[in-house]
Amino acid sequence: MEHLYAPWRYSYVSEEKIEGCVFCHISKNLENENLQVLFHDEHCYVVMNKFPYSPGHMMVIPHFHTDKIEDLDDEVWDRMGVRVRQGVKLLKEVMPCEGVNIGMNLGKAAGAGIEQHVHYHMLPRWLGDTNFISSIGGTRVYPADFEEIFNKIKSNVSKYFV
Repeated sequence: MEHLYAPWRYSYVSEEKIEGCVFCHISKNLENENLQVLFHDEHCYVVMNKFPYSPGHMMVIPHFHTDKIEDLDDEVWDRMGVRVRQGVKLLKEVMPCEGVNIGMNLGKAAGAGIEQHVHYHMLPRWLGDTNFISSIGGTRVYPADFEEIFNKIKSNVSKYFV
């Protein structure tokens, strides 16, 4: 039998589970370094995705709890767009990536993993980052240390988010 080890996933099964909405929990604990919040203002915050699709996967999340973008105030919606643009620029220049996917999955049917609180995704992409191991083997290989990426991005945040 072959074994595939993923020691960084141990925290997922061993850490204390958050009661209620994880994004509201983060919003109330913005200074907790373990939550990997990169930036926050009065309307939203930018955080690393804890279970990323690709290294550097970030999200922009409003402080206001809703599953409907139509419930967001225009000012919050506009600010989220600004933070997405700033995050994309950061990813292109700091990672550096060759492209970025941005988007929202609204509702379970649309693929939302956390459907009760709207959020934008920003996924850095590189040519060839989806290959046979992902397509055929159903396994993703990350050529990066996620803590190192967080520190690299965090040390550059002040240049992009103002």
